[in-house]
Amino acid sequence: MADLLIVDDDADFADSLRETLESLGHAVQTAPGGEEGLALLGAHRFDLVFLDHRMPGMNGLQTLAAMNARLARRPPVIVLTAHAGSAGTIEAMRLGAFDHLAKPISRDAVVDAVRGALASATPASAAPAPKPVADDGELIGVSEAMREVHKRIGLAAGSRAPVLVIGETGTGKELVARALHRHSDRADGPFVAVNCAAIPKDLLESELFGHVKGAFTGAVAERAGCFKAASGGVLLLDEIGDMALEVQAKLLRVLQEGEVTPVGSHRVHKVDVRVVAATHRDLAQAVRDGRFREDLRYRLDVLSVRLPPLRERLADIVPLAEHFLRLAAAPGPAKRLSAEAARALLAYDWPGNVRELRNAMERCHALQRGAVIAQVDLPTSAAETTGGAGDAGGAGLPADWYDDTLPAAVERLERLLLQHALAAAGGNRSMAARQLGIHRQLLYTKLAQYGLE
Repeated sequence: MADLLIVDDDADFADSLRETLESLGHAVQTAPGGEEGLALLGAHRFDLVFLDHRMPGMNGLQTLAAMNARLARRPPVIVLTAHAGSAGTIEAMRLGAFDHLAKPISRDAVVDAVRGALASATPASAAPAPKPVADDGELIGVSEAMREVHKRIGLAAGSRAPVLVIGETGTGKELVARALHRHSDRADGPFVAVNCAAIPKDLLESELFGHVKGAFTGAVAERAGCFKAASGGVLLLDEIGDMALEVQAKLLRVLQEGEVTPVGSHRVHKVDVRVVAATHRDLAQAVRDGRFREDLRYRLDVLSVRLPPLRERLADIVPLAEHFLRLAAAPGPAKRLSAEAARALLAYDWPGNVRELRNAMERCHALQRGAVIAQVDLPTSAAETTGGAGDAGGAGLPADWYDDTLPAAVERLERLLLQHALAAAGGNRSMAARQLGIHRQLLYTKLAQYGLE
């Protein structure tokens, strides 16, 4: 039996969670807000805290930061939210939360969370108080795959080790690097990005490390280089897999020694830079092919974040499309997607990933004068899709879908996707949730909502 604390201003949810935890044999106390929770934590030693993210007064992140500052031994904390967003998840993990879960939470998810948190052992040490971070929606994603990306960023943000971001072209690797910078203790420092594939190898060394005047033909002035420009901040080396071997060797030395030597100079300059590398290539295969240094790969891949392609994030396609339509329309009213357009977006496999989807929505906004985006308004590649996401497995979607309200269309689509995923998984709900790219607890909620249990 463990002593648990629930800090949540939603009394009904807190009571429900308390009953579940007590049925598992634990002793549970509740607090309606952050200040009350801190008072209880100061008077009693708890083994685990469930902490709501959005509360009046002191919110969950502020409470977590105060726990870090006030408690010599902080228990594991599971942050809960009914409004999942990238910034909240990243900050919670950066501040030392054991996990960040979305409401509603199934009994199985509670059991798994409690078991994992109690086994996580030693209470986390204090973390720095959070800086205010706006949830700008850059890393929009409600799928379980993207929530794992958010958590990974939060864990990596508190470190200074190099990070390797892996993902297909157009998945948003630079957005991950910017989120790492924004949520780290280097947020006030510079963020510098350089595309290693776009610069000829003869110039890349100078671009990264700088050069002195007269170092080569055309060097008419001294150049500091990206490493010096990023000192105190973060340097993104995009498409690192395309870097020439000669430059890789010099980059390895910079990472090992923390110093650069400009081209044409013998003077060494110390730099304080956190490196984030990104690639769409398989670096392990590149090492085997002799195109990438194995020692550099190990040096870069200390922490890694894998960005899933959009075709593995079905739950994110419509929210992303609506977000891009709002951005294109700002500050005016955004256009909305018709049911058939939403169905076509889900049926298309998006080889260009999020970048292609954004371009498609910007084009739709520019060319469609009405308030509704129809299937015919989509780019040809997406507009010509006639089935839904279930067609790949043979389930198909009704051919007589009409231009209904988007919420009604989404409900019909969700039901069909759930039925197809369950059939494809042989009734295994965990496997079905993974195929859909959503958390198991959300699958349970949807199954109950549509009477599919």
